Amino acid sequence: MQSFDATPLSDGGEQLLAALLDGMEAGLCAFDRDGVITHWNSEAARILGWSAEEAVGRHGFSGWAARSADATEVQERLLGVMDGPGRQVHEFALLTKDGRRVLVRTQSAAVQSAGGQPVGVYCAFSEVHAQIDLERSIALSEALFDDASSGVVLIDADLRPAVVNAYAARVLHSSRDALLGRPLGDLLDQGVEELETVLQHVLAEGAPPAPSDLWISLRGDDGGHRYCWRSGFVRLGSPLGEEPVPLGVGWLFHDITDAKLAEQEASLLRFRTNQLQRAARAAAECAVPMEAATTYVDFALAGFAEHALLDMVSASDSGKLVRIAATPTGGAAGPCLPVPGAIPVRYTEGHPALQAVERCGAIRASFGAEPPTSPAQVDAWAAARRWPDGTMHGLCVVLRSRGRTLGALTFLRGAGRRQFDRGDAAFAEDVALRVSAALDLGEATRAS
Repeated sequence: MQSFDATPLSDGGEQLLAALLDGMEAGLCAFDRDGVITHWNSEAARILGWSAEEAVGRHGFSGWAARSADATEVQERLLGVMDGPGRQVHEFALLTKDGRRVLVRTQSAAVQSAGGQPVGVYCAFSEVHAQIDLERSIALSEALFDDASSGVVLIDADLRPAVVNAYAARVLHSSRDALLGRPLGDLLDQGVEELETVLQHVLAEGAPPAPSDLWISLRGDDGGHRYCWRSGFVRLGSPLGEEPVPLGVGWLFHDITDAKLAEQEASLLRFRTNQLQRAARAAAECAVPMEAATTYVDFALAGFAEHALLDMVSASDSGKLVRIAATPTGGAAGPCLPVPGAIPVRYTEGHPALQAVERCGAIRASFGAEPPTSPAQVDAWAAARRWPDGTMHGLCVVLRSRGRTLGALTFLRGAGRRQFDRGDAAFAEDVALRVSAALDLGEATRAS
């Protein structure tokens, strides 16, 4: 290789220069002041197919690396950089050794002597499509981290956020800078173990084949809201090593909480509707009205509650209730069965069942917002309401038929179950309508 500098390089300097030029990821060629090629690196040989031995010493590109019609313009524009300041960017169509045309983007600048006089030109070039791909990748990255409508978080190898886009910061209820470098456990509460497990798997094995739905709650969220984020993961590896070195994980997610809750609600509604239909068919085969009433209760209990209590208004004292059927209160759960003897229930004033009868509606009751400190605390709360041990949530609905109040139906849930909500109350009222009709039929049958 030749050098533009009048001062000769040592053998070590020549070897270093050659290694640097051949290691470049862009093609590089250089021209002396007369347009003779003096340098041609291995990337230039790869792009165009002409080796350094074939290229060095030629005058311009005419007749081999450019069409004759283009060669003069190409050479004038390249050498013209010696007469102007700074670096110039051009796009040219060059020829490969096998005759194909390749559009390249060049950056050229003058090479100056020690005295500041231009003595040649160096030109770095790459295929335009490769440059466009790089620019697209950069533009995509910037768009994802500025304007994307989904969350994008880059997680480093220590499972800490390294880059966070605006959407992700918004759903995490924080600023982009405040999230960087913090352990995921500082940001997330429920679901953090599952997320970290997925991230570790991606680092070790690669991305899962399909997106997954992660239920997440945020640390410090007093409302205890849970969010469903549909998440995809990609492993980030360095392209500079012979084997990919994991740099972290790209976590892309979108908040689908509303859609997921609507889907769950629709699925639950379908299940409950099917249960009522099955109960109606089974009750129609019951010869005894009481059996039909308990059949409705049994079908309603599936996935809804652990226990059910069926109380009727006392015939002698309309202000009191008597127990006519119930599920087992101890041991394994069982069906709702009639209670022999119609035992009066000693409900205290203000009991949810009495309120349901008085108000002709549904009444919900729960242990409280704060978790219990011991099981005995829960048992004491349940015992005060004449409910089985372990009960934490109760739902009482009135039984009415033909304009008369017949009694109350109570559903009970234990620890680990959520509170009854308005949707649960609506379902319980549907069950109560069917139970009331069966009980009223039983009374009418006995009266006749």
